[in-house]
Amino acid sequence: MLNWLSNLPPALVYVVVGVLVFAEDALFVGFVLPGETAAVIGGVLANRGTVSIWGLAIVVVFAAIAGDSVGFEVGRHFGERLLNTRPLRRHRVKLDKAREMIRRRGPEAVFLGRFVSFFRALMPPLAAISRIPYRKFLLFNALGGLVWGVGFTLLGYFTGAAYDRVEHLVGKILAGFVALVVVIGLIVWRVRRRRADSAEESAGSTEPPAATPQDDVSR
Repeated sequence: MLNWLSNLPPALVYVVVGVLVFAEDALFVGFVLPGETAAVIGGVLANRGTVSIWGLAIVVVFAAIAGDSVGFEVGRHFGERLLNTRPLRRHRVKLDKAREMIRRRGPEAVFLGRFVSFFRALMPPLAAISRIPYRKFLLFNALGGLVWGVGFTLLGYFTGAAYDRVEHLVGKILAGFVALVVVIGLIVWRVRRRRADSAEESAGSTEPPAATPQDDVSR
């Protein structure tokens, strides 16, 4: 994904990262690709100079808040029917834990759930189903989106240099490993070839000499 985004124009990098963060909560894409993955990778690209770190942070925060708001509306319109869909029925235990968290924490659960991948995708509709007023939801959603968005974007930015060093080191190690395998393969091939040649020579020396015409006449 990092290599793919690196080959995109800077403007399109903002769009792709923003869409992935938005879709995590609005369309429950977080079950497949957590939003922090897109935010961190975007931060790595900002470290490389592909995009602006602060511009990317603004995009991530805005997309997170907007995605949660859409998820809240989805929960308010579909209610319990949403929880009975086939993809969510398989996560009944986690759903119950999320609802228990909302019951105990109230709107604070919206803020806390932002930092847990599974809860982040389901907290907005569950907040609506639990009848949390939208104004309270929006306040804690915005706070969570701000801290989460800036935090994970900066995390990618500050680890970008380390990522490049590790990638370079891994490349050297991999090249060395391949070279070692090739050398070992050549040695094994050479040893087997010598053994095969020695076996042929031994077989040739033990064969009886061929009969000559003089031997046949004498017989």
